[in-house]
Amino acid sequence: MSKTIIVSNRLPIKIIEDDGKIHLKQSEGGLATGLSSIYKHGDNIWIGWPGETICDQNRQQDVVNLLDKENLYPVFLSEDEIENYYEGFSNEVLWPVFHYMTTYAQFENRYWKYYQEVNEKFKQAILEKIEPGDTLWIHDYQLLLLPKMIRDEIPDVSIGFFQHIPFPSYEIFRLIPWREELLCGMLGADLVGFHTYDDVRHFISASARLLHLAASSNRLQKGGREISVDAFPMGIDAQKFESMKKGRATKGFYKELIKNYKGQKVILSIDRLDYSKGILQRLHAFERILENHPEYIEKIVLYMVVVPSRDTIAQYKELKDEVDKLSGNINARFRTESWHPVQYFYRSFPMEHVVAVYSRADICVVTPMRDGMNLVSKEYIASRRKPDGLLILSEMAGASKELSEAIIVNPNNQDEIYGAILQALETSLSEQRERMNALIKTVEKFDVYHWVKIFMTQLKQIKQAQKENETRKINNYIKASIIEKKDKATKRVFFLDYDGTLVGFKPDINQASPDKELYKLLQQLNADERNLIVIISGRQQQTLENWFGHLPIDLIAEHGAWIKTQSDGWQQTITTLANSWKEDVRPMLEAYSDRTPGAFVEEKNFSLAWHYRKADADLGALRATELGNNLSYLTRDKGLQILSGNKVLEIRSSDVNKGKAALAYLLQNPADFIFTIGDDTTDEDTFHALTTHATTVKVGSGITAAHYYVKDVTDARSLLQDLA
Repeated sequence: MSKTIIVSNRLPIKIIEDDGKIHLKQSEGGLATGLSSIYKHGDNIWIGWPGETICDQNRQQDVVNLLDKENLYPVFLSEDEIENYYEGFSNEVLWPVFHYMTTYAQFENRYWKYYQEVNEKFKQAILEKIEPGDTLWIHDYQLLLLPKMIRDEIPDVSIGFFQHIPFPSYEIFRLIPWREELLCGMLGADLVGFHTYDDVRHFISASARLLHLAASSNRLQKGGREISVDAFPMGIDAQKFESMKKGRATKGFYKELIKNYKGQKVILSIDRLDYSKGILQRLHAFERILENHPEYIEKIVLYMVVVPSRDTIAQYKELKDEVDKLSGNINARFRTESWHPVQYFYRSFPMEHVVAVYSRADICVVTPMRDGMNLVSKEYIASRRKPDGLLILSEMAGASKELSEAIIVNPNNQDEIYGAILQALETSLSEQRERMNALIKTVEKFDVYHWVKIFMTQLKQIKQAQKENETRKINNYIKASIIEKKDKATKRVFFLDYDGTLVGFKPDINQASPDKELYKLLQQLNADERNLIVIISGRQQQTLENWFGHLPIDLIAEHGAWIKTQSDGWQQTITTLANSWKEDVRPMLEAYSDRTPGAFVEEKNFSLAWHYRKADADLGALRATELGNNLSYLTRDKGLQILSGNKVLEIRSSDVNKGKAALAYLLQNPADFIFTIGDDTTDEDTFHALTTHATTVKVGSGITAAHYYVKDVTDARSLLQDLA
């Protein structure tokens, strides 16, 4: 039976020693809770660091034996590895950059060295446990290199990757010196998941621009593989919070809180100590309320929990000092004999206590400067005893995309946070209930189990689609079958596209001229008298004449507008073709070229092409979409077709396409073996026209009408060499 292997930096347990004996305590984190439904089932396992540095081999073995009973498998890390891989690269390079705090980033080469080594260590642990048919689900920014490492070892393995923190924009991400390696590592997965569509968009943009990958919708093409990138907003175990708030311990804490803050509105702030959480901004907003609205003196309290984290690191120590100082100043300024406005706790609490605080708090302020999801906001909602209370939520948290009934604020805008707290203090009970009822429905429906289910379902669907697509990739068996058909035929026609098929793309279209190897290949194909070789291209007739006019092969130019055979010179295929429409269309193309550095207009006899292969990739694609929309109105009544190719937009007569040209050629040159190969939208016309009686091959994977596909130009030439 195949199994699922979950991999994360930390295992979902804590190791506790008591009288020399090792015990395990279940982690209460959202990831551990959500994935418990997977790793505790059947033969499934979870691989990760157990949270302690254990050097003694005997003690390591004791931990292995204990964890094995829980379907857990440890990766032991040394102090140096923790310092440089985790505290160093993960938390002093990736964390600040991914949270847009680039001034805190430390790009140390030793961090990168350890990051590679520890990812390699995780790879070895996986290879010890993985078997054919298993599925891997790798989690978070500490293991970005791992998907590719496993893919290189086991090419057909099913890999999902999920990142729990934000993915930054291209302009931020490209600051990292090892940016390409990190992207390639993540793209070893079949499915890459994030909390929000913004993260998806940033990741696709970075991959397309830094690695020059083809992107279509939420899909990326790399090395003949199609990788899906999608948003999966993570939920919480809502039922767990529902049962916890009814527990004896929680009820006890809740009664104590009711007693201690009787007659006061409790404003809750709960976070791990981190510069991305916006803790100081919340304190400043609360201070302004006490300054400007003395009527709230002794009537409100800020219950602020800051969970210790990395406070030995300079930035974190400095942040803690500022939080201590500001909260102390507020209390010193406004406290009375019976009231301290800020109830500040620098510690962690048992989950029962946290749920009690969630239940008691009238307002929960969650205003991170940047956050992947932020589950505190959802935990607050799930812990409500009655459908009341208000959530103030940062628009920079992924949760804001789902929890629209919260009061959404820009965490950088002090006035908005201040105004939101005032609004919450004055909101009627009926409005509170209306907002909270809607929020509760969302949190209960889209819980952590729903998150797990949709991610794993999509991963299975993608892998199945890849397997189906793989059956169309030309392998030795398929190649032998095609050669056998060819050998049995007495008359053969080869339709060969040029750009992207016989040669790769160049920034300058005139640089993509044939090389010696291509000329030799064409001559070998043409050496058999049963073969007819036809170059069928969107190129101008003069260009094809200059490049191939000296060879005894046939040429079709401008997608079928012109044809040259060995028996005849160049002829126009449709005598009624007109080009007077160019005067109306050309000014628009030139205007877009003026607005898009690197773009240019190519004029052919019966078509115009707007090329953006030299332009910035994102800007070119944006302008092409805009230009296509505008041209659709201009060309609607002119019998023209707008064709989107590989970094080109072409306008031509609707009567002209490669498919019609190929069929017309075959009427004059019937054959019992027809082979056609091409790479872009224009070649789909040929594939459609010849689908029933030809061998059709697409260069590059993806949706196509072709029977088969090859990965790239190199593979296309190799196939033609074998056919020759």
